[in-house]
Amino acid sequence: MTRWSLLLALVLLMAVETAAQIGFKFAGDSALPLTLDAPWIERLLKEPWLYVALACLTASFGVYMTMLKHAPLGPVFAASHLEIVSVTLFSIAYMGDRLTLLQVIGCCAIVAGVLVLAVTEGEG
Repeated sequence: MTRWSLLLALVLLMAVETAAQIGFKFAGDSALPLTLDAPWIERLLKEPWLYVALACLTASFGVYMTMLKHAPLGPVFAASHLEIVSVTLFSIAYMGDRLTLLQVIGCCAIVAGVLVLAVTEGEG
């Protein structure tokens, strides 16, 4: 896998994983109030966002498995967790969430870890 195709796969993985998480959020919000009974399950199963989220999750699994087959394990595994950062940024931009200092540090640590693994892959 070339660097460009790996980068493209990473962007695709982040996009579909982020879309899956956002879809689950919207589906959950639409199925409120949470009552854990048959009408709640029916509301949830009628929610289109649930199916968008499941489709995106399936796509992300396929992209991830393809990346694992063709790229080094360390950077691929670490990069698969970048959706935490992208979902956080989406929630700030579109849902009015606010970050704490600890969350900023956590997001920076995730990005730094992925970068370190990507840069040092093949050394040693």
